[in-house]
Formats: sequence, structure tokens, C-alpha cells
Amino acid sequence: MRSLSWLLRALLFFVLLGFAVKNDQPITLRYFFGYEWQSSLVVVLLLFFSVGTIVGVLAMLVNVLHQRREIARLERDIKTRNKPAGIIE
Repeated sequence: MRSLSWLLRALLFFVLLGFAVKNDQPITLRYFFGYEWQSSLVVVLLLFFSVGTIVGVLAMLVNVLHQRREIARLERDIKTRNKPAGIIE
């Protein structure tokens, strides 16, 4: 199973490497007020993919933290309800 995982990683690496080699043309991104940025297409795609991933993780983080608080509260409720009344520990 481990070798299959490494084989898939190597395959993905070579596919992405081939994509990067074939898309090295320079492009120009134009912003407001006459600002421009020139870079290769692969760098721009990698940058936007990375920023999109970070934004997605941050958007999900709020929900995950809320769920963790809810789980902790429910676990505390379970512990207090399972304690027999009158028994001191």
C-alpha cells in the first residue's frame, strides 16, 4: 500500500512538472490605476491556487472551531449526567 501511495505521488509530481514546463510563457496581469505584473503563467497559477486553498481553509476553520466547542460541551454534559447523585469522588 505504501508503494502505491509513493507511485501516485510520483505520477502527480511528473504530471505537474510537465504542466509547468509546457506553460512557461510570460503573461501580464493588469490591475487598477495602471499597475501591471509580469510573470510566467505557471507562477501565476500556483499563486492563485495557493491563495484559494488558504482562503478555503480559513473559511472552514470557523466551522471546525465551532464544532469542537460543541463537542466539548456535549462531552461535559455526558460526564455530569453519568455521575451518580450523592457519590463524592
